[in-house]
Amino acid sequence: MSLNIALLKKICETPGAPGYEKKVRDLVIKEVAPLVDTLEVDNLGNIICIKKARNNKDNKKVMVAAHMDEIGFIVKHIDDAGFLRFHTLGGFDPKTLTAQRVIVHGRKDLVGVMGTKPVHVMSAEEKKKLPETTDFFIDMGMTKDEVVKYISIGDTVTRERELIEMGNCVNCKSIDNRISVFILIETLRNIKDFPHDIYGVFTVQEEVGLRGAQVAAHTINPDFGLALDTTIAFDVPGAQAHEKVTELSKGAAIKIMDSSAICDYRMVDYLKKTADKNKIKWQPEILTAGGTDTAYVQRMGKNGAISGAISIPTRHLHQVIEMAHKEDVQSCINLLSSALSELDQYNWSH
Repeated sequence: MSLNIALLKKICETPGAPGYEKKVRDLVIKEVAPLVDTLEVDNLGNIICIKKARNNKDNKKVMVAAHMDEIGFIVKHIDDAGFLRFHTLGGFDPKTLTAQRVIVHGRKDLVGVMGTKPVHVMSAEEKKKLPETTDFFIDMGMTKDEVVKYISIGDTVTRERELIEMGNCVNCKSIDNRISVFILIETLRNIKDFPHDIYGVFTVQEEVGLRGAQVAAHTINPDFGLALDTTIAFDVPGAQAHEKVTELSKGAAIKIMDSSAICDYRMVDYLKKTADKNKIKWQPEILTAGGTDTAYVQRMGKNGAISGAISIPTRHLHQVIEMAHKEDVQSCINLLSSALSELDQYNWSH
């Protein structure tokens, strides 16, 4: 099965900073509505899709969460020369922002450039210091009078990067977490026979505190939960073996824990056995810094949920561009589809 790169490109390139996911939400609704039995958008902006099982004799619910938002910025000041100051929406690696193009989503979309103090006029001490996000401004190439025709305080800013294929990888802004949005859509498209009702949830505001997943899990009260998100692939020059977390092309990552959740040991065991049974390549993941929707899928329902996560190994995470391997993406689709199809074949009481 070949990946629908054209769809992935649309999903990745569509803007959607935390709290401002409307454009990507509209795209997802258009793609997913024909694939599910019901679809609604809650007050926070989560898309909650239900795909009904043919014979759900146990009346069980499984929630699968993939967040739609991307790390971005929000305009907080326009100075007298027309330069923008901003606040971050989500965590950035500041050293990667220098001289990068961004898109300011004002009355119309305008391209700006991240600027900071030129190296030529830095002191020796300044040259040794890593930049912080507060060192940057956005240069629109216009006077203030021109800027304020289109841009206001509170407008969002996203990275300007198109999706390209590099070798057997995809490279774009917002692979975190649009790759998971793509995986969930493709799974809902392909899955036919499954024992429990599937609640596919495209969540909002994950990058600023897992906020959408809290509300959705509280509403759904799932029996089982799976989160889909990217994870660190530090398989690059200079990395020690114990630092890698995951590696590209080694398969879907089965989360054991991250900083916000310890995955249920039964779900971890189930995912491993399901991958092995279906000859799906996988690797274990322990992410000691960084959390995902797994945390609130697991514990915000009334009864709690037997929860885990499938992660997509990703290089250059939370930088201007991010990169994932196409074979890993397919492995994640295959593992999620198999896991949802075989949930009733595992002894969850042990």
